[in-house]
Amino acid sequence: MASLAQDDKRRARRHVPHVSRSRTPWLIGWEAAKANAVPALILQGVMLGLLIAYYTSRPCAEAMDQLARLKERHSFAFVVVSAICAGSLVPEAFLILFFQGGRPERQNLRNLFFTVPTWAIDGILVDEMYHLNALWFGTTVTASVVLAKICVDQFVYNPFLAAPGEVLIYEWKDHGFSWASLRRAMTWNSYRDKVIPTLLATWAMWFPMMAIIYSLPYPLQFPLFTLALSLWVLLLIYMTNKFAPRTAPPPLVSATREQNENARTL
Repeated sequence: MASLAQDDKRRARRHVPHVSRSRTPWLIGWEAAKANAVPALILQGVMLGLLIAYYTSRPCAEAMDQLARLKERHSFAFVVVSAICAGSLVPEAFLILFFQGGRPERQNLRNLFFTVPTWAIDGILVDEMYHLNALWFGTTVTASVVLAKICVDQFVYNPFLAAPGEVLIYEWKDHGFSWASLRRAMTWNSYRDKVIPTLLATWAMWFPMMAIIYSLPYPLQFPLFTLALSLWVLLLIYMTNKFAPRTAPPPLVSATREQNENARTL
């Protein structure tokens, strides 16, 4: 198990730099946000286009409503399958097809053994958070309701559950699934050095995205989140592999949804 994790660390290391005196968590988060600015702007443009299309084009609205009805009919199964596809299967297939010459490697299977359950759980948590937001604030799309949901999402769910959980699980994996690494990760120093940079990069990307997603009807919010997540991960894979040094192995990206919630640097 330790050798598997060390191999993963070389091939899929997370780009959260060690904090030094000259590079504070705030600076690291800002650098990560700047590094991911281009894919973030592309994705925000695509999602804004979908939002406008939903409210101005009857064919687009009908197509998106079909997706919402599919989610309502299959509920839990839809959440788990779509989260796994968006965060794990589609990105891994993209990596194999475009950066490994269509040749799967054992590392891809190792990645899936880790990312499939990780993203299944993440999808369930995100869907439950959307459900609770709907219960607390209603499903009417108004500025005050959208803002309230964004605040819960970005300033409660993210800093207290999503971002720390993301960092914790990858720290555990990258250190050979060592319980000692979990204890180290559950400290204020770890939160300051690794979670805060993740949060800063996450807010830069996902704050506008959440405004778009929460401006759609409640049944569409999770389906559109998974679409945004999948496009975000694909864009990051393309950017990180396209411009990575040729002497280094291609970095693999496992983004969040939370989603992100991703602080990779290019």
